[in-house]
Parts: sequence; structure tokens; C-alpha cells
Amino acid sequence: MNVKSLISSLRPTEKLFFGICVTLIVLSGLYILDALNKKYSVEMPMSGGTYTEGIVGYARFINPVLAFSDADKDLITLIYSGLLKASPEGKLVSDLAESWNVSEDGLTYTVTLKPNLVFHDNSPLTTDDIEFTIEKMRDQNIKSPKADIWNGVKVEKVNEREIKFILKKSYAPFLENLTFGVLPKHVWKDIEPQAFDVHILNREPIGSGPYKIKKVDVDTSGIYQSYRLESFEKYALKTPYIDQVIITFFKNEADALSAYKSGNIDAIGGISPEAATELKEDGYTVTATSLPRVFALFLNQSSAPVLTNKEVRKALNESVDRNHLINEVLKGWGSPEQGPIPEDLYNEPILSDASAATAQQAQRIQDTQKQLLDKGWKLGADNVLVKETKSGKKTETVRLSFSISTSNIPELKKTAEILKDTWTKLGADVTVQIFEPSDLTQKVIRPRKYDSLLFGNVIGRDLDLYPFWHSSERNDPGLNIALYTNIKADKALDTLRTASDESKRKEAFDVFNAEVANDIPAIFLYSPGYIYATSDSVKNIQLQNMTSISERFMNIDKWYIHTERIWKIFVQN
Repeated sequence: MNVKSLISSLRPTEKLFFGICVTLIVLSGLYILDALNKKYSVEMPMSGGTYTEGIVGYARFINPVLAFSDADKDLITLIYSGLLKASPEGKLVSDLAESWNVSEDGLTYTVTLKPNLVFHDNSPLTTDDIEFTIEKMRDQNIKSPKADIWNGVKVEKVNEREIKFILKKSYAPFLENLTFGVLPKHVWKDIEPQAFDVHILNREPIGSGPYKIKKVDVDTSGIYQSYRLESFEKYALKTPYIDQVIITFFKNEADALSAYKSGNIDAIGGISPEAATELKEDGYTVTATSLPRVFALFLNQSSAPVLTNKEVRKALNESVDRNHLINEVLKGWGSPEQGPIPEDLYNEPILSDASAATAQQAQRIQDTQKQLLDKGWKLGADNVLVKETKSGKKTETVRLSFSISTSNIPELKKTAEILKDTWTKLGADVTVQIFEPSDLTQKVIRPRKYDSLLFGNVIGRDLDLYPFWHSSERNDPGLNIALYTNIKADKALDTLRTASDESKRKEAFDVFNAEVANDIPAIFLYSPGYIYATSDSVKNIQLQNMTSISERFMNIDKWYIHTERIWKIFVQN
């Protein structure tokens, strides 16, 4: 009452002055409190929010035993968990596994599960489920794409939490095999192998991953249009911050991009270079990361004898302007490559501003053509290089002519045409043959019916090059599409598969790379970037060290939308 009486006794000018002073004191106090809050507090993620991503294509087998398409694998990464998982640091880390160790001889891997693991239906997850999942991968009636990785591996269950994997021979990258999603045995055990691929559980699965199915949207024709997932509170690592993840499927990229621009979805991955460039120019958040994949022209010397001439392979290789390919085909979203392993592995591609001048490219072609002319090649009347060779008493004329086979994919078609144009100027007669992807696999690659094949190798985190380059893999179903044979290279690849000592592995890598560089069994071109358009509202998306498209979700449990400030003394280390 005294303060009130005092204020009422003040003259108007004194009241104004008093009010200004009080206001300044209050504002100063608020400023000091805010400064103290910022100095002694940190912004922390908090739970909540919904994230929506668009995927081009549809999921059919959300089942780690049967998964085939990118959409399948994306959903598996969200819904299932494995013994180990990939991390943004480029390592394999714990998921369901509490610990693991490898015997001194590299033949026995012992894994111990975390206690009290459960599936989304709250049923216990034990080594029975691990053993069951591997049995289904091995079942020839199911025809799992992962069947081969378990050849020669004995699975020995010790108890409900401990399991052993015993190899016949040492295989250094084996831990990568332990990232497979685990099926719940109690749900799948009574389903016959013949019905495995048609069961509803392939489209409405139960896993143990960071997210579980809350709702599915199915159209009148039975096609699944979207999945609404909710965070799994009992996930082996921790409950994800984002409450809900919605995956929406689109028929094509154009529809997905339209939904992204209109704000109906927060992100879209794997977009084309043209779309990425347009989005970036319009101010959208677009990022790219490298994947361990290399596109190259693999040379089948058995089909095209002219390619047995090393000077021809060398000239073809040296006349290629890789920066031009990246600018024209990938719009800068990629890295030039000179060997079977990406040189910029795990580095984000940078938009290339390097575009070799026409004069420089013309000089490059002129120089490589001169190398051939110096080796006895001559330009014929049709401007195609020819060379006379003697075999006994017979003289044969070899013509620099071969075909390029590739898939009906815009980037590959454009690459093939640029290569053809380059080598036509060099003096080669090049024919481009385009096939639909399924026909390319069945009618061209498997029977090895091509002179040269424009294709890509996707290498895993373990950088196991054996399937792609060992001479034992030359024939189908092997992946040695260059039909490469080299004893030294084979020995180096064998060492890479068995040696755990990093110095020995590096030495073997160096030997292998040197042999391939000398032999030129393929013309390595580029590594495309994986391009991801996202929303600024979603934080902590980490794309580094991805080895597959689905690994963009490898740390989704740490993504967040909402934050709060907490005083540092209350933050748990």
C-alpha cells in the first residue's frame, strides 16, 4: 500500500520516469536471464513430430530373406534390426548384439545378444530367431538372394543369448553378413516355403527395428500406397526421437517431385541429376553422398578380338574425358574414376565446374590416335583404324570396330553416346546397343554376349572385389563381367578375403590395383552421387559412409524435428 501511495503521489513526469526505469530493469533482467540460459544451457533433441518421405516404386517383399527392390530394403531398414548395423562413422556397430568376438584363426564368430530383446508384438527375440532366419535364407525352395553368403557357414546356438558362426575358411568381411534383419520365428514358423513369398507378412511385417507399422494405405486394386510407422519404445538402441515416419510410394519421379515441391512430403531420395540441379537452383535443400559403386565399360576380349590389343585398350582409356561425362551425364553430381574402387569413397561429391575445352579434347584424341598410328595402325577410307597382323603365312586385317551394350537408362544411354562420339573421332567404328534392364541381364550379361558392357559395380563396405574380378567368377552366376584373368590379381583377391591384418590387406590392394591398371580389362568412368532432397525441419540426417541406398536411414533413431534448451548441469553424459 505504501508503494501504491507513493506512486499515486508522484507528478506525471515523475511517474513517466519511474515507469521507464522499471521497464529498463525488467528488460535488463530478461536479457541477463536469456544470456545466462544460452551460456549455461544446450539445445537438445526432444521427441515428437512426423517425417514423410516419398519413394519411387513399390515395396513387395518387406522381408530380409526375400528383399529385392530398393523400396523393399528401405522399409526393412526401418522395421527390422540385425545383430550389427552400419554407422555414419563407416563402421559396424551394435544393434541387437551386446558383444561379439572373433577367434584367433578367424574361423569362429561368437555373438551375444542384448538382454530382454523383443519384437514389435512384444514377443521375446532370441537366438532361435537368428537361427531360423538363416535357415530360411538357405532354404532352396525359398530362393533367397542372400543364400550364397551362408554357404560353408555352420550356425551353432549356444543358448538363448549366445550364438556362434563357424566358417570353413577365413573370410575377413564376414561381420558384414550379420547386418541381416531378423525374422520372428513364432510368426513365420508354420508358413510353408512355397507360400513364403505370397504371405501377407511380406507387406505387413513384424520386426524389432526402430519403427513398427501403425497403419497401411491400400488402394482398391490391392496396391500398398503408403505406410504410417510409429516409433518402437523397446527398440534395442533407444526410442527414436521422431514419433511417426510415413513412407509414400509414387509411380515415377515426376509425381514424387511434385509432392515434394508442394510440401506433401519432406524428402525424396535417389533423384536424377537434372531434377537435383533444378531443385537446388530453386532453393531447396539438396545433398549428395558417394556410394561405393563404379560405372565402367567392361571389355569382353573373347567376343571382340580387336580389344585383345593392349594399345587399343590404352588408347580408348586415355581418350575419355571423364569430367565431360560427369558434367553432361551427371550434371556435376559425381566423381571421375580411374580404377575399380572409388577414389572419392565416403567423400561428398562436389558440383564439378571442370569442363574440358573442345580444343583440349581434340588434342587428347589426336595424341591417342598418334599412339595407335605409331603402333602400325592406319586410317582406312572410311576413317576407321585398321592394322595388318601376321599369323604364320596368313595376313589378317584387324578393324577397330566393336559394340557397346548397356541398359535403357537415360544416364547410361547418354554415356554410351558420348563414348561413341569420342571414339569415332579417334578412328573406331562403335555401335551402341540398348536393352531393357531385364533383357540385359538375361540375354546379354548372363551368357556374356557383348563386346563391351557399360555397367556399374556396387561394392560393399568391406570392399570385397573378389566377386567382380577373380577369374573363378568369369562365368554366370559370377560377376566378373570383364572376364578378367590374372594370377597375381587372383592371389591378391584371395588375400583380401582371408587376411585380417590391415598391412597385408593394403599390400594386396596395391598389387591388385597395379595389375588392373596395367591390364586395362575395363575403362573406368565415374561414380554417381546419391542425391537426397530433404526438409530443413529434420535435423541430424547423416549420409556419410553409406554403402547402400537404404543406409540413409542407418541413424534414423537419432533424427529429430523438435528441440528444447536444457541447462548443462541436467544433461546426462
